[in-house]
Amino acid sequence: MIFITLCKLRGKATKEAIAESSRVLEQNAKEGAKLLGFYYTLGRYDTVLITEAPDEKTAMKWFLRAGGIASTETLVAVPGEEARKLVE
Repeated sequence: MIFITLCKLRGKATKEAIAESSRVLEQNAKEGAKLLGFYYTLGRYDTVLITEAPDEKTAMKWFLRAGGIASTETLVAVPGEEARKLVE
């Protein structure tokens, strides 16, 4: 399953906050979640993460760990080709 997570940092982006988020990403990778993309953005959200996890529970563990670092909004993504098949 693919998840797109929009993140708003809870505080200022510091070296410590970035190190903490890297630690969380490493821990999640050990538990079956995979980071496919990470972007800093302009606008309402500070970062966007694109992740892959075997199921919603694995993804939820990932995002709950980030609660102290950022507020998040997570979307489940369906590849365009799969979505088009649902319409046919």
